[in-house]
Amino acid sequence: MKLEGSCHCKAVRFSLESAEPYPFMRCYCSICRKTAGAGGYAINLGGDNRTLAVEGRENLSVYQARMIDPETGSARVSDGQRHFCKVCGSALWLWDPNWPDLVHPLASAIDSDLPSPPECTHLMLGSKASWVEPQVGPDDRCFDEYPDESLAQWHQRLGLQDNAD
Repeated sequence: MKLEGSCHCKAVRFSLESAEPYPFMRCYCSICRKTAGAGGYAINLGGDNRTLAVEGRENLSVYQARMIDPETGSARVSDGQRHFCKVCGSALWLWDPNWPDLVHPLASAIDSDLPSPPECTHLMLGSKASWVEPQVGPDDRCFDEYPDESLAQWHQRLGLQDNAD
């Protein structure tokens, strides 16, 4: 499915192809929540980085999160590059050099109509803010940390990869 997206002020517009366009995975970690999560979580989609086309690249900036090891207290900079519009601040997509073929646009930045997911995965619930009350459906899956399946595996399990086109 072709996804088209933009920032709020339209200084950055982008498009890409996605075999995993269902907005099902709600991440409650502090990074997602604070950089892109108005409801206490953010939703990333899966996309093919080779197809990412960007207009207004000069208006992009990148944030790489500082990650604190809870056991040692030591900090490191995440490899993940969170792209956002430096004009209006809209969060747009995440790209990580450890998985160079993938790009993860934020569902909130997508202008195309997205398919409605039949179930959701709530991840990093162990990091959620105290004020957040997850809206968990009867078929939803919940994880304190990372789920046991990827974006692609979720779409495959539910037979949705070919149905989004």
